[in-house]
Amino acid sequence: MFIDQAKLRVKAGDGGDGCVAFRREKFIPKGGPNGGDGGAGGDVYFQTAEDVDTLLDFSGRAIWKAQNGMPGEGSNCSGLDGKDLILKVPVGTQIYDEDLDSLLLQDMDKPGMKVKICRGGKGGRGNKAFATSTRQTPRFAQSGQPGRERNLKLILKLIADVGLVGLPNAGKSTMLSRCSKARPKIASYPFTTLEPVLGIVELTGYRRFVMADLPGLIEGAHKGAGLGVDFLRHIERTRIIVHILDIMPMDESDPVDNYKKIRKELLSYSKALGKKKEVIVLNKLDLDPDGEILKKIKKKFKKKIFTISAVTGKGIRELSEELFKLVQKEKEVKSTSKIKKD
Repeated sequence: MFIDQAKLRVKAGDGGDGCVAFRREKFIPKGGPNGGDGGAGGDVYFQTAEDVDTLLDFSGRAIWKAQNGMPGEGSNCSGLDGKDLILKVPVGTQIYDEDLDSLLLQDMDKPGMKVKICRGGKGGRGNKAFATSTRQTPRFAQSGQPGRERNLKLILKLIADVGLVGLPNAGKSTMLSRCSKARPKIASYPFTTLEPVLGIVELTGYRRFVMADLPGLIEGAHKGAGLGVDFLRHIERTRIIVHILDIMPMDESDPVDNYKKIRKELLSYSKALGKKKEVIVLNKLDLDPDGEILKKIKKKFKKKIFTISAVTGKGIRELSEELFKLVQKEKEVKSTSKIKKD
């Protein structure tokens, strides 16, 4: 099951209490204080893991706690520190603090990231630590400090090089299955794709990029119509938007008008989406053997258009090669801008 949102409460471990103890041995009637310190509580970390792709693990459990520190003991023995709690999340997970007006604490957008969200409490000092020349028999110790607690909201935004968008049944799932080894559900009814599907497109020369099949959008998606809002946010993470258009929609609508509707939804959700590199692809050429429909559509577009048939595979290799080049360019632009910023 694909889960891309979760709410949970995390708590770091409490510090162990210090110990009140005195040395009592034969022939040593007044050995003095020897109570040890308590151990520190465990911290709470979030770490990105490439083998985790949803937030499903957090959907059935509301509270996550790190281990408490152990109390100190006599003979100057300190308590053991509590074990840290490491929560693994998919790359692309954003962590928000709900107690701070949904403040973004960390964007886990890179593999291998590890961030401390809650610090464990310090262990209390034993009575040995309070002994002085004027206070040789302290009969008290320090309590351990409580670990920090936070109410968090996790939101997953998929990270892909290429994101496929378009109306339901435009052929996005079929295209992904043609380009990669991913096997999304394919059927002839609207909203076949109910959750994002990632696939790796492999080309000759060990070249590859990640492609995401995103659920079909409809007019009003930015307001919650269809499956819109839940999946529009995933498009924000893609480097390139590939807009798939059905050359001959079942409802006999105009492919150009359909394109404009989806563009409007993207811009209504986020202006940043309008600035992303976009590739327009006309699909289902097998339904237009004489090319008459294609000619009419191309006249209405001023942009470069790619044509494919996801069913027969025509044009898929050429499109994949072009997408790889565009992905590399986008990576270079981002890398250059980062160097200038630094």
